[in-house]
Amino acid sequence: MNATKKTTKKLPSFKLSTLDRTGPNRLRVNMSAAVWVSMLTFSALSAVASGVLSSPTKVRLSSRNLNLMLTWEPAAAAPSGLIYTTEFTSVVTPFRQGCVNISALQCDLIPFNISPYGRYRGRVRAVLGAEASAWVESNNITLDKDTLIGPPGVSLLSLGPTLEVSIKDPVFQMSSLRNVYSKATYNITWWKKGEKDQARNIDNIQQDRVVLDELAPLSEYCVQVHINTITNKNPGEPSSPICEKTGKHDGLPWVAAVIVVVIMAAAVALTVLVVLKWKNISQAFWPKVTLPKLFGESLMETPETSVCLAPQPTEEIDPVSVVTPE
Repeated sequence: MNATKKTTKKLPSFKLSTLDRTGPNRLRVNMSAAVWVSMLTFSALSAVASGVLSSPTKVRLSSRNLNLMLTWEPAAAAPSGLIYTTEFTSVVTPFRQGCVNISALQCDLIPFNISPYGRYRGRVRAVLGAEASAWVESNNITLDKDTLIGPPGVSLLSLGPTLEVSIKDPVFQMSSLRNVYSKATYNITWWKKGEKDQARNIDNIQQDRVVLDELAPLSEYCVQVHINTITNKNPGEPSSPICEKTGKHDGLPWVAAVIVVVIMAAAVALTVLVVLKWKNISQAFWPKVTLPKLFGESLMETPETSVCLAPQPTEEIDPVSVVTPE
């Protein structure tokens, strides 16, 4: 009885791996593996031999900064040497040719006369020699509404206790941000370094230069910006945080204001002086020219030359008589 119990307890402790490695179990496992390998090999060879190629998978149309990329993945156990052909269509045109006979797993459709406002769908098939797979179509995409807008370029300039934020729009594959999204705005987020949980925001700013004031002097602040549009449903990608230290609160703005006031007062005083002294100033720059006394007397004297005193010719008149009959 004790021996039987011990044997019963030991049976469950046998591992499957131990059973697989010995006796007929090992033979069954090896035969199963061989059968599966043979089936996969036969399937791949028969597909090629019969002229039926497996179609690409995960065909997808995507866009970032108004580009248009058709991507895909090869089928499982696809033979080597495959090339691919792509086509695309819009709501107003039938399928037309895109990239042809390429080995890459993507096709940039921008060179094929794409509109930033069009709605597109792509498709792709695999080609091996004279054989071709079935077409596999992608999703639909409307460029201006579905494209992902990348982060803008951001730079900071410390102006005393303030920071000037300069923003540069991302470069688009075609057209530009302002041409496609005329009402695009910026959302600016800033925080004192190490205190992001107390971040502040300015939303819907159209200017590409903004001054952040009410900052602590000699403190480091970080800024992040992303773009908003009305028509695009995707939020713009935020820029990487950029940090800058503010300067001293040394009253430089007051000095500048005083200088401006002094310059303006000097300009007003100079204008008044010119108006009051215009007569003297004009005489100094444009003096009157007087002829010498000798020349004046000569011009006033009566000329006595024979030319001037020659008698003027007189007109001769013949007498006329009038006779009347009696």
